[in-house]
Amino acid sequence: MTSPLPERAGRRCHNVLNPLHSTHYFSPDLGREMAAIGLGNERGAYFATRAAAMGAVGAGTVTATFYNFRHELVAEHVPGVWRTASPDAVLAARTRAVDATLRRLLGDELIASEVVAEAAELALRAAEACTRTARPLYAAHADLPVPGEPHLALWHAATLLREHRGDGHLAVLLAAELDPVEALVSHTATGKGMAPRWALGTRGWSREDWEAAANRLRERGLLDAKGELTDAGTALRQSVEADTDRLDLAPYTHLGAAGVERLTELAKGLLITALGNGAFPEGMIGKD
Repeated sequence: MTSPLPERAGRRCHNVLNPLHSTHYFSPDLGREMAAIGLGNERGAYFATRAAAMGAVGAGTVTATFYNFRHELVAEHVPGVWRTASPDAVLAARTRAVDATLRRLLGDELIASEVVAEAAELALRAAEACTRTARPLYAAHADLPVPGEPHLALWHAATLLREHRGDGHLAVLLAAELDPVEALVSHTATGKGMAPRWALGTRGWSREDWEAAANRLRERGLLDAKGELTDAGTALRQSVEADTDRLDLAPYTHLGAAGVERLTELAKGLLITALGNGAFPEGMIGKD
């Protein structure tokens, strides 16, 4: 019998686990490993890395499951990436990159510690309660084997939990009638999303696309003239996160309050170490 979860406990746990997953996307190790199998273009390598678990899918599937990328940008690289490197080759290169990245950011001593082993065990236990239905990215990754080394098992579990929450989040964005660019603009306006220059530089949208989305949000009363969220906009973003929490409750309920608290504590410590070693570029998050 597990005790009830405190409010937002699952979200707090996600917020420290998800960045541990994401470190490899900003790592020179990923660029090196992808270039070694012929994927030297950064955008193409990203699409291949994240989509490979689904197999040699087309651009439409990637656009649908990634949500906030411009389809034309995706189509520049997919399915062409699979003619250069198979999904299996990409997955193997990703594992090598994750291993190198985590060893560099955390250090071999911490990698081999009981902290990482315990965090991996807890995260994998939480992931046992994730469900495949209507969650394509999660379902694809759930079919992959669990790595034997604890730090890679932790990363795998963090990936499962991230994509499980992410798939549910997309359903909530659709229900809130936020298209891909509106979702980016409104999230950035909270101060917690990707800064516009990062969003525009990586998602394929233009400044005109961004401003048009902002105007649509203003017409709905969600954004003010200065680009700040109105009370209605704040309420909508809060409801989006609350509904995402609700759809993502199962793994954390399964782990239980004490387990979630412990996993959050362990992952937070690991994340602090990774951040201290330059895991992410400066200025990536914010409104500027």
